[in-house]
Amino acid sequence: QVQLVESGGGLVQPGGSLRLSCIDSGSIVSVSAMGWYRQAPGKQRDLVAMILSGGMTNYADSVKGRFTISRDNAKNAVYLQMNSLKPEDTAVYYCNVRGWRTGWELFDDWGRGTQVTVSS
Repeated sequence: QVQLVESGGGLVQPGGSLRLSCIDSGSIVSVSAMGWYRQAPGKQRDLVAMILSGGMTNYADSVKGRFTISRDNAKNAVYLQMNSLKPEDTAVYYCNVRGWRTGWELFDDWGRGTQVTVSS
């Protein structure tokens, strides 16, 4: 069944902003990492930003200073605030959550993706 649901993608002009949201509807005991990846047509899926259980964050060099990842543990949610968007940010953005579900079942789940298009 679908556990991760992304939202917030769309069409935006260069220089604009979007906020992506991802909520995990499953039963989570503990999260080790939550992240956002993106995949442009004809390219591999690359890490955009990640936030670890202790709060440490990691960003791709291309988005540093423009994107901010955050989370809400109570909602099992992760967000990506994207500012100063560029045409090269156009891609399908995927949410990824890793951790343990009820019964300490290890999981590494992906959302279905949300399209972000930056164009004038």
